[in-house]
Amino acid sequence: MENTRPDRILTAHPTQDGAGVKIRRIDDFTGTLDPFLMLDELKASAREDYIGGFPPHPHRGFETLTYLIHGGLTHEDSMGNRGEVHAGEAQWMSAARGVIHSEMPLLDSDGLHGFQVWVNLPAARKMDAPRYRDVRASEMTGLRTEGMELKAIAGRWETPDAGIVSGPLPRMGENAGMADARLGAGGVLNLLLDPTDRLLLYVYTGTLVNGVSQGQLAVWTNHDRIRIGAVEPCSMLLFKGTPLGEPISHHGPFVMNTPAEIEQAVQDYRNGRLAAPPASVV
Repeated sequence: MENTRPDRILTAHPTQDGAGVKIRRIDDFTGTLDPFLMLDELKASAREDYIGGFPPHPHRGFETLTYLIHGGLTHEDSMGNRGEVHAGEAQWMSAARGVIHSEMPLLDSDGLHGFQVWVNLPAARKMDAPRYRDVRASEMTGLRTEGMELKAIAGRWETPDAGIVSGPLPRMGENAGMADARLGAGGVLNLLLDPTDRLLLYVYTGTLVNGVSQGQLAVWTNHDRIRIGAVEPCSMLLFKGTPLGEPISHHGPFVMNTPAEIEQAVQDYRNGRLAAPPASVV
């Protein structure tokens, strides 16, 4: 089977968010990445490029998953949760009807490298109660063959040669998954997919024979088998999910289905009604 060429390739663009944190971002709120909305790569070694972190800010209508390669973050939110994650760990949060939270680098971190993905929620679940969970590295299991390692973070992942593995998070959003994969030079990853799913692959080191290089996101839609090969040692994040096919209305930290719902979110935030009361950790 030949290496599968992507349907689209997007390149991350440099920007900053929070209190001046330098990031590289890929976003699309038109539905072409559905059910995904945005991927940020946080990568900074100079303290002034990341130490300001992300002070308290609101969200409504979607989920986030933050995954660290290096460094650490502290999370606090209006549900009463507080947690820390370090290299190899993740934080999942379903903002749903409303959360105000902060994500601040640990002061003893020597640099920061991590990712945050935004996953859309279907209209029927956007006003659910918010939820939160820290995911430890010890909870994550994986698959391995010669020249290939895959660590499942969320969802179920299947290969014809290494078997099946499921992440500690059963899913993100409605039916989405995430994995971290590493290939040695000449290594190959074969994936079996539900043909209704969309697969996103973000290369954060190295180059693939599929025509995708560091800082680029490859998109495949309606494929049941995808073969990925590495030109050189390569690290990548994999995301898969079934498109929701619903209207997307976006304004800053809010993602709903209509402009009227966005206006309601803005008003709720201004009037102190957006955030939910404290809830238990899942």
